[in-house]
Amino acid sequence: MRFRVFTEPQIGASYRQQLDLALAAERLGFDAYFRSDHLLAQSGNGLPGPTDSWVTLGALARETSTIRLGTLVTSLTFRHPGLLAIQVAQVDEMSGGRIEFGLGTGWHEGEHRAYGIPFPAKRFGRLEEQLEIVTGLWSTPIGSTFSFAGEHYELEDAPALPKPVQQSVPVIIGGGGPTRTPALAARFAHEFNVPFRSDEVIAAQFARVRAAAEAAGRDPGSLVYSTALTTVAGASEAEFLRRAERVDRDPAQLRTSGIGGTTQQVIDRIAGVAELGAETLYLQVLDFDDPDLLDYLAEDVLPHVP
Repeated sequence: MRFRVFTEPQIGASYRQQLDLALAAERLGFDAYFRSDHLLAQSGNGLPGPTDSWVTLGALARETSTIRLGTLVTSLTFRHPGLLAIQVAQVDEMSGGRIEFGLGTGWHEGEHRAYGIPFPAKRFGRLEEQLEIVTGLWSTPIGSTFSFAGEHYELEDAPALPKPVQQSVPVIIGGGGPTRTPALAARFAHEFNVPFRSDEVIAAQFARVRAAAEAAGRDPGSLVYSTALTTVAGASEAEFLRRAERVDRDPAQLRTSGIGGTTQQVIDRIAGVAELGAETLYLQVLDFDDPDLLDYLAEDVLPHVP
C-alpha cells in the first residue's frame, strides 16, 4: 500500500506551513503530498486565509525533489478547462513530472458565493467535458490543434500547448455516485478514490468501478483504487485523545470511520482498509502545527502494516 499525506489548507495554513509539511512528508518517505481545492474554511476562522491549490503546488514543485504532488480534488468550477490544462502541464514541468491531477465537480456552494464564482446546479456534464478537454489538449500531437464543441465549453484550433513532462499525467476521479461516476472513472481515470466513506461504501464502490471497467472493455486492474480517511493517532491513549481534541474530532468516530487510535489499533485499521481493496491511502492530516504526527506514523506505524 502507498501512503500519502493529504491536507486541508483552507482550515488555516500559510504557504510556509504547507511547505514544511510537504518537506517533512518527503523526508519521511511518504509517496505524495496532496491538498484540497477550497476557498472557505468549514470550521474555525480560516486564518491566514485560503491559498490557491495550483499556485501552491507550483511553488512546492520547485522546493521538493522526489515526492509526488496533487489535488484531491481540483474543483471544476474554479477554472476554465483550457486554462487548467495549461496550469497543470506547467506545474508538471516545474516538478520534473511529479504531478497527479484530481478533478471533481465541487460541492461547497458557500465558497462560490463568498468569492463571486458561479455555482451551476448541474455539474456532472461539465466534469465529463472538462476531462475530455484537459486530456485531449495534453494528448494532441505537437504541431496539431485541438477543437471541442460541447454543451458547456467550446475550443477552436487550440495549439494544445504546453505539454506535461509525463507522457500521461495520472488522472484521479472519485466519489460515491453509483452509476455515472464509475463509468467516468472507467473512461478517464488512472486512479479511483472513495473519500471519507464507510468500509461498506468503499468496498461497494470499488466493485462498481471494476464492473464499469469490464463493461467498457478495460482491465479493472489497470486502475489504482484508493481512499482518504481522517488520521489521528498516538503512541498512548492520552496522546491520541489530545490530538483528537486539537482537531475537534470524536475519538470513537475516528476509530471506526477514520484512521484513529493507538499504535496497534491504527496498524490493524489500515490493514483492514487494505482488505477492502485500497492500494493507496490518503492520510488526511488536519493539524499543520503537529509535525510530530508524521514522524510517528512513518516510524512507528506504517512500517508495521502487514
